[in-house]
Amino acid sequence: MFVNDMKMRDLNFTYRGIDKTTDVLSFPQNFSFYKGLQGGVLGDIIINPHKAGRQAKENGVSLQREISWLLIHGLLHLLGFDHEKNSYQAQKMRNLEKELLGIACR
Repeated sequence: MFVNDMKMRDLNFTYRGIDKTTDVLSFPQNFSFYKGLQGGVLGDIIINPHKAGRQAKENGVSLQREISWLLIHGLLHLLGFDHEKNSYQAQKMRNLEKELLGIACR
């Protein structure tokens, strides 16, 4: 789902207690995935294209590339990766994001 800055700020505050907008949020739907889900819905990924556009400009990349990165980031969260646990997990997730982004943008 794509939402604007105001809606993303509301979601971020409601679900994370952080009163500012963000680029992407993930909401898992089916926790049985971790027990060998065979089909079904992993969850929702909410992307803020307005924030993504600002970040793309700052990073010197296209909006498409930035949104692709955010989609991959959100998907990895739904698969159980968490860059906020510690620096090892953060680096592991970042490396996987780069690998998957390289595949997605070929």
